[in-house]
Amino acid sequence: MGSGTAAAQSEWTAAFVQRLRELGWRDGDNVTIEYRWAGGRSDRFAEIAAEFVRLKVDVIVTHNTPPVIAAKQATSVIPIVFATAGDPVGSGVVASLARPGGNITGLSSETPDTAGKKVGLLRELVPGLSRLAILADVGNPYAALDERKIGEAARSLGIEVAPFEIRQAGELDATFEAMKGRVQALFVLAVPLLFANRVRINTLALAARLPTMHGVREYVEAGGLMSYGPNWPDMWRRAGDLVDKILHGTKPADIPVEQPNKFDLVINLTTAKALGLTVPPSLIARADEVIE
Repeated sequence: MGSGTAAAQSEWTAAFVQRLRELGWRDGDNVTIEYRWAGGRSDRFAEIAAEFVRLKVDVIVTHNTPPVIAAKQATSVIPIVFATAGDPVGSGVVASLARPGGNITGLSSETPDTAGKKVGLLRELVPGLSRLAILADVGNPYAALDERKIGEAARSLGIEVAPFEIRQAGELDATFEAMKGRVQALFVLAVPLLFANRVRINTLALAARLPTMHGVREYVEAGGLMSYGPNWPDMWRRAGDLVDKILHGTKPADIPVEQPNKFDLVINLTTAKALGLTVPPSLIARADEVIE
């Protein structure tokens, strides 16, 4: 169950399918993969999950918190593997990382120091940063958790936080208009609604002269300024290992939730130049990828 579109998530699903192939599972041969895409619409998750239950699939693979919750609500029997989920314990997806319980396991994209690291990197790039906006999807349960952690990290550095929450893409223009003159930078949460509209968000941010910080590289590839977070293709690849275990008979409850072990810092120099920002050489040296 993809939260976006086949094109937008092709790199992730390709990594997953490749790992399955390495483990002996070939789509169309000894396994069949059914793809369903929500196109960034949260209202589609429950519908897709219900369809998978009707199809009596052997495993449901998904990512991000809302689709996982929709799958959990649809079935307590079919194994569910999430390739990424922001805070699976805090959002109630699993009981604990070591003992997930129930029919769900996967990979958490959350680590304790990530929020502080992201805010710190943004402050390095935006000297004198004192007012930070956070753009969130009010309908996403993970967004509230992430928003709180980013806010706490920012305030610990003496940075004021202004939350801006939307319910649908049509609210973006008015939201960015409201930000003008009130904040110096923008933190965009990595949730399906915002991911699906990342090009529009980056266009509006550039017009408002707002440097942006993101949790995944795809936002920066679409014109955002900087991202720091887990390497999602790597996590989808590791999800293939979890599916392999389940197909060989291991119960999800007995498979601990894994955490990311590969993080990427990506900086878009073209966007930095358009915003009139000079990227410190020390930051460039630490980047995993620089887009020029």
